Amino acid sequence: MRLFKKPKSKFYWYDFTVRGQRYRGSTNEAKAARASKVAGLKLAEAVENLDPLPRKAPVLFEFSRRFLEWLDNVTLEDKTKTYYRDGWRLLKATGIAGMRLDQITRDAVEVLRFSGSCSNANCGLRTLRRMLHKAEEWKLIRRAPRLKLAKEYERELKLDDESEKRLVASAAQCGWSDRSFQLFRDIVRLVRDTGMRNGRELYRMRIENLDWAKRNIFVPDSKTPEGRRTIPMSERVYQILRARCGTKTSGWVFPSRRRTAKVPHLGSIAVHFREARRKAGLPEKLVLYCGRHDFGTMVASRTGNLKAVMKVMGHKDVKTAMKYQHPEIDIVRAALNQGGASEVGASGKSTAHFTAHPK
Repeated sequence: MRLFKKPKSKFYWYDFTVRGQRYRGSTNEAKAARASKVAGLKLAEAVENLDPLPRKAPVLFEFSRRFLEWLDNVTLEDKTKTYYRDGWRLLKATGIAGMRLDQITRDAVEVLRFSGSCSNANCGLRTLRRMLHKAEEWKLIRRAPRLKLAKEYERELKLDDESEKRLVASAAQCGWSDRSFQLFRDIVRLVRDTGMRNGRELYRMRIENLDWAKRNIFVPDSKTPEGRRTIPMSERVYQILRARCGTKTSGWVFPSRRRTAKVPHLGSIAVHFREARRKAGLPEKLVLYCGRHDFGTMVASRTGNLKAVMKVMGHKDVKTAMKYQHPEIDIVRAALNQGGASEVGASGKSTAHFTAHPK
């Protein structure tokens, strides 16, 4: 090992070779004793094949090739792989894709802006976090920064009857083909009446899983094991599916229009939904998935059966299903509507009467 000083540097530099590979760099120490110790640590780590020495880290976009190749070969769930691919699609549209891995800090990440909801943002952030941890594992950076996810809120908007009417009426004025309009209308109605997840369940519906006699839909694959379930058909759902399937006994209910498409079934109606929503003057936070929320709320309010909600929607966690029930609001509403609880006199002033309960 050789310690030396460069003419214009106050720090000592080290220079040694291990297994034919040369290591050279600054110790960032001006005193010879401390510089010698730092160089000794560098040598020890290099001998142990840890290779801790600084190298020029690749740009995130270049690193993505290695990450996606690893993703193709690793034994992860398909839905996890799809999630990370979607996350990279969001990331590469931002300026961070052109940054070197060792330049990506928490501060740089906190100013990122993603299109869509907070869920979209967290998809990108989780993917970036996984990519940086793989870079750390592969010795491309010393340590991956700790990234803070965006705060996600539950969907409060519902795709109710009024929203459906406005969407369908607006879609009819968008100048689409009859086929596109009918597809849009059927998908919106089916999401509302079945509560199916549009991407993973509704678009992948197959005719073999439709029981016309019992009027049931079987979902063989979903986001969770509990998602494998049977959903009853309403009269409207039955009529829509019958008209679409005709006499066919197998195949996709919503086959892809393109023969050369990678996905053999419908992929998305997001572009059409945004156009119809904008024309209808509905809020941007209203998405097709809100129809599932509307379905859960309807089932909970009409049945009062939390177990039925969990079963038909494919939920495992009671807390997830509970968001479709609003017992506190119902209790308050019932109290306000009690006869004689509050009366408004001719003067317009409230004449509420409260009776204290005896102790």
